[in-house]
Amino acid sequence: MKLFFCLTVCFFTLHANAQNYKAVHEQAVVVDTHNDILSTAIEKKLKIDENLIGKTHSDVARFKKGGIDVQVFSIFCDETFGKGTAFKFANREIDSLYTIVARNPGSMMIVSTPAELAQALEQKKLACMIGVEGGHMIEDRLDYLDSLFKRGARYLTLTWNNSTGWATSAKDESAAQKEAKPLPHTGLNDFGKTVVKKMNDLGMMVDLSHVGVQTFWDAIQATTKPVILSHSSVYKLCPVPRNVTDEQIKAVAKNGGVIQVNFYSGFLDSNYLNRRKALFAKHQAEMDSLKKQGKGEYEIDDWIAHKYRKDMEKIRPPFSSIIDHIDYIVKLVGVDYVGIGADMDGVESLPQGINGIQDFPKITRALLAKGYSVEDINKIMGGNFIRVFKANSN
Repeated sequence: MKLFFCLTVCFFTLHANAQNYKAVHEQAVVVDTHNDILSTAIEKKLKIDENLIGKTHSDVARFKKGGIDVQVFSIFCDETFGKGTAFKFANREIDSLYTIVARNPGSMMIVSTPAELAQALEQKKLACMIGVEGGHMIEDRLDYLDSLFKRGARYLTLTWNNSTGWATSAKDESAAQKEAKPLPHTGLNDFGKTVVKKMNDLGMMVDLSHVGVQTFWDAIQATTKPVILSHSSVYKLCPVPRNVTDEQIKAVAKNGGVIQVNFYSGFLDSNYLNRRKALFAKHQAEMDSLKKQGKGEYEIDDWIAHKYRKDMEKIRPPFSSIIDHIDYIVKLVGVDYVGIGADMDGVESLPQGINGIQDFPKITRALLAKGYSVEDINKIMGGNFIRVFKANSN
């Protein structure tokens, strides 16, 4: 009788969760801290306020369908941009966001302060924030950092995969260690520490996704404000240089920051990377040809993935891998230090069941099914990021 009662309660609890997850998702302030649709749209000559299903992970209609309240749009250019081109391209992307918002004033709003964020939420508009992915876009100039802040940028990822003259990336640090070839410098140099201090003074969040281990520790030491990792996952579950170790996760928690879990298949499941490597090896000649044409790493990967889409579908990891990374951080340091930075339109693969920004409610459903409270879900889905945003704002 007791067993029957327990099974009945469990059934109705799961049924209630299945019925209510949409309501829980709707009332939460849902924040995604990293989406690359701006650079993707420029590259592919697309308009994100049109229907882009089948072409991208995101468009304006699907932000609404996914229940996204706050979207941080990534300002991104790869390693092929440098002095004289990177800052200019960053501004071109910012221009494009302002143009999109101007075309959709009833549903979108540029946000650069917590007060503006609250206003956007009250008016039920998509709060559009700006994050710059890669320190190379300031071209070693503090006045360029100032300029990007004045235009609305509220975080700077200190490096992308390419190091700058003042900060080393995870990719370069790990390659140097593997090949036993020392870099000109490792971590933050004096100018890099000045950049961090300037960001603290401005009220711009220090983003430590993509950075090397030494850069991470130097930045944690240098900052006086809580940091973010706008799109990073857990090294213990998927040991790639871009992910964060237990020691780094604990340091972010001690700092009061937040780690926004990345949905990229290759940062969630190392088996995916092995399968991807085998698939891409079959098309090495095409990749070499694209490289000779001046295409960057990101653009080449995206091109191959789209051309061989059916093969890519077969190697996607399970949906549960996303929840595993969120749950790992919560169990290690608590629910106050984790959020979501999905990296949509910046990756060639997402886990099964996640085909675009419209699928965000599935995360809420899975967290409820795993036993997370509504209060905890509110923190994960956006509350933790908003806390850090407020702590950085002057």
